[in-house]
Amino acid sequence: MRASPISATVDFNVDGEQHGFLKLPYSHDASAWGAVMIPITVIRNGEGPTALLTGGNHGDEYEGPIVLSKLASTLKASDVKGRVIVVPFMNYPAFRAGSRTSPIDRGNLNRAFPGKPDGTVTEKIADYFQRYLLPLADYVLDLHAGGRTLDFVPFAAVHVLSDTKQQARCEAAMHAFGAPYSMRMLELDSVGLFDTAVEEAGKVFVSTELGGGGTATVASVAVAERGVRGFLANAGVLRVRDDRDIEPRTTTLLDMPDGSCYTTSEHDGLLEMCKDLGDNVEAGDVIARVHDMTRTGMLPIEYRAKRRGLLAARHFPGLVHIGDTVAVVADIVERGIPVASSAVKH
Repeated sequence: MRASPISATVDFNVDGEQHGFLKLPYSHDASAWGAVMIPITVIRNGEGPTALLTGGNHGDEYEGPIVLSKLASTLKASDVKGRVIVVPFMNYPAFRAGSRTSPIDRGNLNRAFPGKPDGTVTEKIADYFQRYLLPLADYVLDLHAGGRTLDFVPFAAVHVLSDTKQQARCEAAMHAFGAPYSMRMLELDSVGLFDTAVEEAGKVFVSTELGGGGTATVASVAVAERGVRGFLANAGVLRVRDDRDIEPRTTTLLDMPDGSCYTTSEHDGLLEMCKDLGDNVEAGDVIARVHDMTRTGMLPIEYRAKRRGLLAARHFPGLVHIGDTVAVVADIVERGIPVASSAVKH
């Protein structure tokens, strides 16, 4: 396979703090010899594990970009043992446009793996992460939220893996993240996901969903900041120096065991949610109504929960279209699980 057209302006093997770019040549009307410049930070201090931290996989999700930008500007080499690679805006064209997909090629980066070195801009970015960054990493954290169309209770997530040892390491990292909720997550379609690429490479992987609506809140950013430090401490990369890195917290373990967790709209219309995020739901409860928006005098269509559990996600905009996910109900496995980083305080 041909080499990637992307070049890094940082050296991944040099100690210290480096801030630079992943440079992807991109010729377009406004710049014949232009480039997509994806910001990257590498912080290294001797031998040790490598943690790859990413945000902006989708461009309208902001907790990751905010928290990783702050981390890149404050984390020092003396704070780490090993290496931290920080990419706050993974799909940089989408992030600049504030959209889920790239305005250049409409590519959804989280459906583009393993990518192609001679493909679209989005495929070239995926290929670089797949072939150049993932081999460097031992631990990978990809920070997501609901973007403009979904809203979530704040959770860290892992998938159920065939390798039980890898599964256990992923779950330990998820618990160390210390989000209010922790999810064993079922994907509707795992083909092309960054998640799948990382897991198939045998790495420890944690993802998140930390809110939504195309914005970030004080609370969701705080969850992400604590979580990143907990994740790094669990990986053995962060030298713990103060109590915020070993602060005990609890999490509620959730599970999405099958497709009955999802409620999909079969109509276009005006959405009325009948349950709030975090509410307990019984099978058969009305969780949403869709009202006809073309005429009055019509009774709304009711959507009922297919299972008992907790409302973990909901459609965010006031209008809904056929095929949209209206709600996700997750099983409550266990409440109040104590979590804290496993790092040794220095």
